[in-house]
Amino acid sequence: MLSAAIILAILAGAAVQLVPAVRSSRLWRATVTPLASIIGSGFLILGPVMSASFGAWAPLAMLALCALAWAFGWAIRYNIACRETGLSHMPATLEIIASWSLAFSYIISVTYYLNLLGAFGVRLTPFDDQTSARILTSIVLLAVLIIGWWKGFRALEALERISVGLKLSIIAGLLVGLAIVFGDRAGAGELAFNAPKETGWGAVTLLFGLIVTVQGFETSRYLGEAYDARMRISSMRLAQAVSTLIYVLYIGLFSYLFSVSELKVTETAIIDLIGLVAPVLPLFLIAAALSSQFSAAVADTGGSGGLFQEVTRGLFSEKRAYVLVGACGLVLTWAANVFQIISYASRAFALYYGLQAAIAAVAAWRQAQKVHALMFGLLAILGIAITILGVPVEGD
Repeated sequence: MLSAAIILAILAGAAVQLVPAVRSSRLWRATVTPLASIIGSGFLILGPVMSASFGAWAPLAMLALCALAWAFGWAIRYNIACRETGLSHMPATLEIIASWSLAFSYIISVTYYLNLLGAFGVRLTPFDDQTSARILTSIVLLAVLIIGWWKGFRALEALERISVGLKLSIIAGLLVGLAIVFGDRAGAGELAFNAPKETGWGAVTLLFGLIVTVQGFETSRYLGEAYDARMRISSMRLAQAVSTLIYVLYIGLFSYLFSVSELKVTETAIIDLIGLVAPVLPLFLIAAALSSQFSAAVADTGGSGGLFQEVTRGLFSEKRAYVLVGACGLVLTWAANVFQIISYASRAFALYYGLQAAIAAVAAWRQAQKVHALMFGLLAILGIAITILGVPVEGD
């Protein structure tokens, strides 16, 4: 009965996305890109990580993480609006530094996505170990590099659209399955209220190290060729609102279903835990993981190449950037574990968000919006603090 409900929810999620009114909606098309990026990998790791680290307080911690992302998104939305009215208020030097920061952030995020792909790719095979996962990651990383070098990524755009739809549909099934089991256990008085493992300053710095799991909203800023500023601002706001709802609901249901002894913090812990909820879910999650992580890696590799070419004014071509992505990715893959890479990516994106907040602060000050300038300035300081202080999750 539970498996049937989950499958029906997945099919319903897919059907909704095929409705002509949804497919033809410009706002929805503009929202899908940042939404898919935000929830692309977070839902694979956040359940076990947040539950094990924050116990019964996990939903509140998740809400705080989403609120932090919303604040940085506010700064970027402000910058989008300023650019629409003219560039006279925008600090050019900070813009260039921010672009460099984002280009290098993409390198780390590509490695993060493909390391998750490697871990999930070997999860249900006889080769479920770190070395095999790293080998698979390296092979896929080289494949992405070769595709980008010889053919470009336009041929893979259809895969990205398919993976987005698949991912959203499977998340719908996951939430329905969790809700049913949550309701059953609540009725039987069997919910688990675990004590937090992380408290105080340790909890704060751990959240800092997880910001990459709610990253992706900034992609709306780079959709200028297809959408005007108003649409990009609306799409970012909607994507962050929907992802916050999904994440808080997901963590709110997940965190009370498992005891401390059941919660293991590994890259693929979600597979074992969700298998306890519904045996049909692990295969769906692995399918979503493989398709979404590959498409996200392709998108960020392409984005990094374009940014490097832009900030160097053509001196560093996209193809050379792909080689840089591949080389750095291989080094990170074999030198660090997934949770360390997540922390590196979080800190890199925090630097970018801090720079965007600094840009917003300068622009607001030049327009005599002193309250905005102060708030954006505080956000900029927070972004730098996260870059310095974010710590990785300690896996089991």
